[in-house]
Amino acid sequence: MPWNRPLMIVLLAGLVAVTWWRLQPADGQIHRSQLLMGTVVEIMAGGRPTGQLEDAVDAAFAEMTRLDLLFSSYRPDSEVSRLSQSTRGGEVSAETAAVLALGLEVAQRSGGAFDLTLGRLKSLWGIDGDNPVVPDRQAIAAALAGIGPKALTLDGRQLSKQSGPLQIDLGGIAKGYAVDRAVAVLKEHGIASAAVNAGGDMYLLGQRPERPWRVGIQHPRNKDAVLETVQVDDRAVVTSGDYERFFEQDGQRYHHIFDPQSGFPARGCQSVTVIADSVALGDALATALFVLGPQAGLRLLDQYPGAEALIVAADGSLHASEGWTKYQVTP
Repeated sequence: MPWNRPLMIVLLAGLVAVTWWRLQPADGQIHRSQLLMGTVVEIMAGGRPTGQLEDAVDAAFAEMTRLDLLFSSYRPDSEVSRLSQSTRGGEVSAETAAVLALGLEVAQRSGGAFDLTLGRLKSLWGIDGDNPVVPDRQAIAAALAGIGPKALTLDGRQLSKQSGPLQIDLGGIAKGYAVDRAVAVLKEHGIASAAVNAGGDMYLLGQRPERPWRVGIQHPRNKDAVLETVQVDDRAVVTSGDYERFFEQDGQRYHHIFDPQSGFPARGCQSVTVIADSVALGDALATALFVLGPQAGLRLLDQYPGAEALIVAADGSLHASEGWTKYQVTP
């Protein structure tokens, strides 16, 4: 793929495309992708000699791979799996503690709309597997027993569980944290302009020489249409939608974003896009807003200065936070 001209990179899970800049002939440029954390991760970087870019991107992917070994609920030897198997919890790594601390904060502020303890429920539905099912209500009630913001307590790096069989699931935030860490590694290697995208969890580092990055947000009911375009620099852009992972049964769509109150997929939204300082925060907020719905979701967002959101409600209506317009690209 030539890198000496403007091009459009197709992205995943709600963020349709980001326009790459026109690099000067003397500049290095690199675009690499790798399967990690159950999705395709793309890193694009430019403005430095090619060798420096190669080293930086290698280091960024290595950091994300290391974190995947800690956070994955599918690896029996991961730290998260060990914590889920433990009846009481235990000491965790600094990285896991950072993810848990942010997740528990958003869980408490959202009244449990964001929840790190949905592991049993997600396993029951099996939406990420080959044979998803609609569980019976008795099984759902059992999976919800003992979950919620009060089910986990973090004191420094010591995690305590209030319920023995509680399964911890960091899927709604860990990928974002890994992207944040990849960006930090790129910065440590002197990279000032890059894009890191993990299945729609994206951070745009710096600016292109001519203007900020532009990102198209996918229309939740038309995969070939762009709902809106935003331009950002040094910001995270995250979209959660009911069209990302789902199955249909008896004419009903069952997607992967669960309401912890009911144990069923949340029904108040079609998609939520959040622009925030970090991808981890954007990840958690996008899920919480989706579960809460437009009105309650935007009230939660008021607690996070600097974060903005565009919510597509279940009926297709658009609801934006007050500062969203500063990122919009007008046609």
